[in-house]
Amino acid sequence: MYFIFEENGPESTFETYNIKHSSVPLPFPMAHGTTTLAFMFQGGVMAAADTRSSCSGLVACPASQKILPIHSHLVGLTSGTSADCALWKRILARELRLYQLRHGRRLSTSGAAKLLSHMLHPFKGTELCVAATLCGWDGGETGPGNSTNAKVSLAKDERSPYAYSILDQGVHWGLTVDEAKSIAREAVYRATYRDAYSGNCVDMYHITSKGWTRRNREDLKEEYYREKERRKHEKTERRDVAFSD
Repeated sequence: MYFIFEENGPESTFETYNIKHSSVPLPFPMAHGTTTLAFMFQGGVMAAADTRSSCSGLVACPASQKILPIHSHLVGLTSGTSADCALWKRILARELRLYQLRHGRRLSTSGAAKLLSHMLHPFKGTELCVAATLCGWDGGETGPGNSTNAKVSLAKDERSPYAYSILDQGVHWGLTVDEAKSIAREAVYRATYRDAYSGNCVDMYHITSKGWTRRNREDLKEEYYREKERRKHEKTERRDVAFSD
């Protein structure tokens, strides 16, 4: 594969040519954009997202808030148009509060996802752009061993294929909070490392029976340097083993 740069007056274009594989389609399209993820474990729900907002090929905001608290035990991971996501988060929060006042209890996480899905359905085919993953804790103060309490429900979802490998090999029910935090951070880092439309920092929320807790925002470049140190250490160990043999 090689690149040809053609200059046409004030505008320039890149043309990419692939001699051997020009007619071979990709097995599946590699998505790009916002990276959001959430998973359940014995300690509750861990949700994470990057903080980069893009506008076409430009970085519009490096420190946007993509995890939006809805009430004390429910957060929404959003992607799409920032203004649309903020508006529908407020609408959903209002409807859930009215439901709680009428019935004396909170609507379940799956019920909230279904409500949001039904509210968004009339706008299908329009320019409205909202993708949301709702993460919450249902039930009372029972322990996290009851898997019916922690919920991750999708109203509309946008997933990053780059984060799958980390989540598939690392997520299991018996994770500790620190292990879950580390896996979520690494999964977002792997996605942002390969996708220019994601990046900057990572936000993480931990949802338990006591409500959600926001973890400190971390710069993903720190994860890059940690990974670089790990690789350097592994390379040194392999070299030492080779010399000892």
